[in-house]
Amino acid sequence: MIWLIGCGGMLGRELAGVFKNSGTAFCGTDREVDITNPGALGAFAEKLCAKTQVAWVVNCAAYTAVDKAEDDPETCRRLNVDGPGNIAALCAEVGAGFVHISTDYVFDGKGAIPYTEEDPPYPTGVYGITKRDGETAALHNNSRSYVIRSAWLYGQYGKNFVTTMLSLMNTRDSIKVVNDQQGSPTWARDLAGVIRAVTESREDTCPFGIYHYTDAGVITWYDFAREIYRQGRALGLVKKDCLVEPCTSAEYPSKAKRPAYSVLDKGKITKTLGITVPRWDESLREYLGTIAP
Repeated sequence: MIWLIGCGGMLGRELAGVFKNSGTAFCGTDREVDITNPGALGAFAEKLCAKTQVAWVVNCAAYTAVDKAEDDPETCRRLNVDGPGNIAALCAEVGAGFVHISTDYVFDGKGAIPYTEEDPPYPTGVYGITKRDGETAALHNNSRSYVIRSAWLYGQYGKNFVTTMLSLMNTRDSIKVVNDQQGSPTWARDLAGVIRAVTESREDTCPFGIYHYTDAGVITWYDFAREIYRQGRALGLVKKDCLVEPCTSAEYPSKAKRPAYSVLDKGKITKTLGITVPRWDESLREYLGTIAP
C-alpha cells in the first residue's frame, strides 16, 4: 500500500491516475490530514496501518506560491520543511520508505551546465530555501528516503504555464514571454510515471538519496510558449492568431527572483532506473492531445 499525500494537487492527481491505471494499491489524502501536525499524521497512520501495511509514503504536498512565500515565510516553512520532516519521521517509525518531491529552485540558477545531484544547493528566495531545508529534513529523519527534484511542471490539473498561455492566446492579440530563463518543461504525468518506477525499484539497485528528473531538452519560456501556440493552433486549442514576442525578465519584475538556468542533469536516474526520457515537445504534444476538442 502506498500513502499518497497531496493527492488533490496537479502532480498528486496525475500520480493517483498512474497508480489506478497500473493497479497499484494506494490511499490518497490532501488537506484533511495536516502534515505540519505530527499528531494528526500519526493518528491517520495508525488507522491506515491497522488495515494494511504501508510500504511507501509519497509526498506531493508543498507551498508552491513562489512570490507569496516572500511575504509568508512561516507558512511556507511549515509546509515545505516541517511537513516533510514530520512525514519522514513517521515513515521511519512505521517502517515505510519515503518519496519527497523537490525543485530546481534549490539552485541559484547562475550555472551554465546541467546541475547534478552532487552540486551544492544555493537557493536565493524563501521558497527555494524551504525546499532545500525540506530535503535535508526528509533525508535526516528517514534514511530510506528518495528526494526527486523536478522543474517547469505542467499538466491537466491546476494552474500552470501551459494553461495560462492557452488562455492568453485565446483572448489577446499578442503576448510577451521571457527569453532569458532556461529550463526543461516537464509533463506531470511523465514525472508521475518515474515516481511509480521508484516505488517499484529494488533498494540495492536504486539507492536512497537525491535524484533529478525533467523531460529532455533545454529551452526558454519564450520557446515553450511558441511551441504551445504552434501545437495549440494545429489542435484547435488556440482559436485565433496571437503574436508571441520575447522579452527580458527585467520587463516583468517579480518579488522572488527566478533562476536564469534551471537545467537538471538526469544521468543518475536514467542509469539507475533504465528509463528513456521523452523530449519536452513530444510530451507537450501528447498532453495537448488529451485536452484537445
